[in-house]
This record gives sequence, structure tokens and C-alpha cells, in this order.
Amino acid sequence: MIKKNLTKLIFVYNANSGVRNAILDSMHKVFSPSTYECNLCDITFGIVSENKIWKEFRQNSELDMEFLHKDEFAGKYGSERKKEFVFPIALKEEGGTLNVLVSAEKINKLKTAQELIALIREKTNEV
Repeated sequence: MIKKNLTKLIFVYNANSGVRNAILDSMHKVFSPSTYECNLCDITFGIVSENKIWKEFRQNSELDMEFLHKDEFAGKYGSERKKEFVFPIALKEEGGTLNVLVSAEKINKLKTAQELIALIREKTNEV
């Protein structure tokens, strides 16, 4: 599938990258889900694998999407840019400019991948 190139969506998890962090995050989801700080992670990934509904949407969407952990975001866009945003977040990059597509506040209110997908479709006019 050819992805649209005009706009890129950048999803930034409120978690750091790496195997050790992934294991700790999975354990946190199991043992203390109410205190887990990345609802984007929770919605798009289960304990060990990507949510099936989310994965299907992501693979079949014409949107250009990139997924970063907050340390990867800082490495790519600079630690100063990291300070501008509250994570998790969905950003829209157009012509080198980053704008909030879905705020942390909205992401943290979502309960399911279907709700996230509907919100992204609404914000991007993707059917």
C-alpha cells in the first residue's frame, strides 16, 4: 500500500525504548494497570503483542505513520522539542512543523483501539 506523503503522523509513547523497558512496561501493565502511564501503549499493544485491530488499521491505512518512544523522539527532534509536549501524543508533521493531532489528555481518556482509530480518522478525514 502506498502511504500519503504530504503529512506524517508521529505517535510518541510515554515510555522509553529498549528490551529492558519493554519488559518492565509489560510487567507494569499486568501488576499495576491503573498506574501505567502510557495509555497509547496500552491501547495499541497488549502484554506481548500489537493489538490486532490497531495493527490492521495501521497496515491498511494510507496515512504515513511513525511510532517513537519519548527517548527516540528526543533523539530525532531534540530534547528541547521533547519539552514542548506531554506524552503520549499523536503529532502531525507537515513541512517540518509539528502540531498536536491528539493530545495526551484525549489519548488518556480513550478505552479502546477502535476509539483511537475513529479519532484519527476524524482528525485526518480518512475514511
